[in-house]
Amino acid sequence: MENYQLTLQSIHLFAVVVVCIVIAARALTLFKGTQGHLPNPAGRKLFVALQHASMTVLVLTGIVLLYLKNFEVQSWFYAKLILFAVLLSSLSKAYRKTDTVFLTQRRAGLFLAAVAMLGIIGLVMIKPNFG
Repeated sequence: MENYQLTLQSIHLFAVVVVCIVIAARALTLFKGTQGHLPNPAGRKLFVALQHASMTVLVLTGIVLLYLKNFEVQSWFYAKLILFAVLLSSLSKAYRKTDTVFLTQRRAGLFLAAVAMLGIIGLVMIKPNFG
């Protein structure tokens, strides 16, 4: 059972690393080769596929790890969930396919996503006690 949990934790951590790399790589599309208010289309399908796959693996392994812990969590975990929702929302705003979102709004969404990601990583490393 512990080997199974360690394997899942490793997969979860790998997915976090992939998410961080994809967010950083995809961020470049908002600064180089933009077309009007749209990000650079080069590699769009690859970035979207990697981002969606890694986020899916992250969520699924997280749910299974929660199940293995009988859903017993620390108080900081709820802050982590809120920051994850902010991360997803900000990324969806930053890379929306419509050209009605200005490039500055896209960059602001990317900035919020980066702050949320750093917040999540900080919470996981520090594991503060809010109660």
